[in-house]
Amino acid sequence: MTRLLIIGPPGSGKGTQAEHLARHFGVPTVSTGEIFRTNVNQETELGNQAAGYLDGGDFVPDHLTNAMVKDRLLDSDLQEGFLLDGYPRTAPQVTELDNMLVSRGLALDAVIELTAPDAVLEGRMLRRAAEQGRTDDTVDVFRRRLDLYHRETHEVVSVYAGRGMLVSVDGSGDPGDITELAIAAVEKFLASPRPGA
Repeated sequence: MTRLLIIGPPGSGKGTQAEHLARHFGVPTVSTGEIFRTNVNQETELGNQAAGYLDGGDFVPDHLTNAMVKDRLLDSDLQEGFLLDGYPRTAPQVTELDNMLVSRGLALDAVIELTAPDAVLEGRMLRRAAEQGRTDDTVDVFRRRLDLYHRETHEVVSVYAGRGMLVSVDGSGDPGDITELAIAAVEKFLASPRPGA
C-alpha cells in the first residue's frame, strides 16, 4: 500500500524513473501525460479542452487536470497504491490532491524529487527529439516548459519539503544509477520513524 509522487523538470528522466520505481514497489504509475493523451485520443470533453494547451507547450489548467486525475484515482487498479508522475504541478493542485486522498482516508507516503542542471536537461531533450522525431520537442517549447516548471512547481517542492516528505535524488547521471539511488533513498525514508506516527 505505497503511495508515491515523483517530481522533476522536463528532461529529468522522470517517466523512466517512475516506471522503474513503480515496478520495484509493486504499484501502477499514474502519469498525467498518459491521462492527457488518453483523453485527447478518445476525444473526451476534457481531452478536447486540454489539446489546445498541450499543442502550445502550456500546462493544462488546474481545473481540467484535477478533473482528469480525480477520475483516474477512482479506478480499481489504484486502490492498493500508486506512483503519481506529473501531478500536482502547482500549489492549488497540491490542495486538490490532499482533498482527493483525505476524502478516502488516504495520504502520500513520500515525494521523490529528481534534480538536474538546466544544461543537462536541454541536452537530453535535444537527443530525445532527434531519436524519437518528436515535433513538440523544440528548444523554444522546451525552455518555456522548463521556465513554467521552475516558476510553478517550485512551490509544490516547497510544500512537501515543509511536510518532511521530500526525498531528493540527483537525476543527472546514468539512468540505471539514478534508479538505484532513488530506490535506496525511498526505502530508507519509508523505513525511518515519522514524526507523529
